[in-house]
Amino acid sequence: MDLLNYILVTVGVLAVVIAGMALGVIFSNKPLKGSCGGLGRIMGDKCDYCGKADECKNRKQAQA
Repeated sequence: MDLLNYILVTVGVLAVVIAGMALGVIFSNKPLKGSCGGLGRIMGDKCDYCGKADECKNRKQAQA
């Protein structure tokens, strides 16, 4: 196999994996949920997006 074939096989495998994950999300019939704050929280910004800042703070204290 030459380099072009490897690239095509790699892109094909990635496409199949992404399509499988998409079908899993579609057929699981659950809404997508994000984390509270994300990267902004790491940088020290307030967690104003989900309104559960106290819950996140309590969870972090319980893990420590």
